[in-house]
Amino acid sequence: MDEGYKKPVIAICYDFDKTLSPDDMQAQGFIQSLGYNVKDFWQESNGLASDNDMDQNLAYMYMMTKKSRRAMVFNKEKIMEYGSKLRLFPGVESWFKRINSFGTKQGVEVEHYIISSGLKEMIEGSKIADQFKRIFASSFYYDQDGIAVWPAQVVNYTNKTQFLFRIEKGVLDVNDAAVNDFYPPDKIKIPFRNIIYIGDSDTDVPCMKLVNSYGGYSIGVYNSDTKDKSKVYKMLRENRIRYFVPADYSRKQPLEKLVQNIIRRTKENEILENMHYQCENEMNQEFASQPDEQQRKVDLINRLEESGSFSQTHKIIEQMNKVSNWSPDEKKRIVRIGEMNHQVAYIMEDKDIAGFYKKINGEIDQ
Repeated sequence: MDEGYKKPVIAICYDFDKTLSPDDMQAQGFIQSLGYNVKDFWQESNGLASDNDMDQNLAYMYMMTKKSRRAMVFNKEKIMEYGSKLRLFPGVESWFKRINSFGTKQGVEVEHYIISSGLKEMIEGSKIADQFKRIFASSFYYDQDGIAVWPAQVVNYTNKTQFLFRIEKGVLDVNDAAVNDFYPPDKIKIPFRNIIYIGDSDTDVPCMKLVNSYGGYSIGVYNSDTKDKSKVYKMLRENRIRYFVPADYSRKQPLEKLVQNIIRRTKENEILENMHYQCENEMNQEFASQPDEQQRKVDLINRLEESGSFSQTHKIIEQMNKVSNWSPDEKKRIVRIGEMNHQVAYIMEDKDIAGFYKKINGEIDQ
């Protein structure tokens, strides 16, 4: 392997509810503990949002804080306790170790991220919390007594996309403005072509579309018990996802095989990308060592060689006529271009073109 080769990194980004877990996390014990029917809770929460032009995530977080006041001590420990009881799809608990191991054997590092509109505290209390490099999800601010009183972070389906850019650039602190900085391609930590997004519904569409647009992999999952594929069919038809599979993370199931194939492909593709960056670096170093005038001459010759119109050729020749110190090799290349590029050859008898080439040929003959 070339010394300049960097071990590629793949980021697998997951929604949580109905992607890793078969139901909304709030509906797996918490809502019931408030004495609510799950459907009634969501109906009231969504109604609150609709009636007040309120973000739906802010609405459910407000409902959680308000309705829990008489039912429990609503602190981080209690929320994490509910998270510890979250159900997971088949194979999820062993999934991360298996995929990481497969990546290592392929020479690829795999990182896992959550990007969810659910609650960070519940996910942090779950059995798989330690498998993620970072959990991006909605969370609460706690007062001096440790009671949840206000949203600290709210993640909805549109602002989910910012976290993909954070992962791409390696800027993971949610308050770090460096996510808006320009990064040259060879300095990007995880290019979008190496990002996999796994989700289940319309709330994942902005992330799926973004990943797809930049050459990554969007995967729609559906519950293998209900076998309802209506959402993944819709997402595929609208070009939001590239693949769909059951939400079964078990060994040798379609999802594992699909991700393994993406890892294999990434390994080979990154070898080619690395060669491309090496070529670019060599070119940049060569140009950096040349005086500005020399760089200008090389640029003019390249533009003449690639000229695709008569008017463009006339403009380039006008600039080349102002250069008086062409090297012998440059003159020979200019003559070859006049013979090979039809856009130059066809107008060779035009006064400006003929005069320039007469001068160049005369200097060669000397």
